[in-house]
Amino acid sequence: MLAELTGTEVPFPDRSTVGGTSEGLAIMYKRLYICLMKAGLGTQLRHLIELLDGAVADAYEAEGLSYRPRYTPVMRALMAHEPATIGQLAELAGITQPAVTQTVALMLKEGLVSAESEPGDRRQRLVRLSPAGRELLPRLQACWKATAGAAADLDAELPTPLSQTLEQAIRALEARPFSTRIAEARARLKTPEAVPSTPARGGRPKTRRA
Repeated sequence: MLAELTGTEVPFPDRSTVGGTSEGLAIMYKRLYICLMKAGLGTQLRHLIELLDGAVADAYEAEGLSYRPRYTPVMRALMAHEPATIGQLAELAGITQPAVTQTVALMLKEGLVSAESEPGDRRQRLVRLSPAGRELLPRLQACWKATAGAAADLDAELPTPLSQTLEQAIRALEARPFSTRIAEARARLKTPEAVPSTPARGGRPKTRRA
């Protein structure tokens, strides 16, 4: 992780690498190194999704449903408004158009939705629930109610509710995208920092660029 952030290899800190520093500083440096070596944000998010989606998928299977968790945002959007275009579904579901396009394609194969060209514009497709998809709604809603209860239990166990943290993170990234933050972090890493030089005997320390 450190090598990725700084572009240099960082040896594991020990007494030889910290030199004459105190034992307390050596321990602090070691702990910092261990923290930075832990799983990155992307890995943690993927693992979180695996834990959540995996359990939800198992719950659907236990109910005898051949249904993927990724279908739910589209199903909910169609319950609120149908027929709908891919763009409308993306806005209603709060996900990207490519994600909606891929999800709708899978749902079409499983017969949960139907799609037809919009009158006057063959490039636009109108998506609606199929009879099979509509018949599935009562059983899905029962599963969603149980999932909401489990999510509430999880929130109650955490110092800050996960749903609240995720909402805040989404708003922050919508205001300033992660790509912008990465570019700013790279710029900071490239900016030389001022470090004090060794002071001359009886003189004041001079500042030089790293």
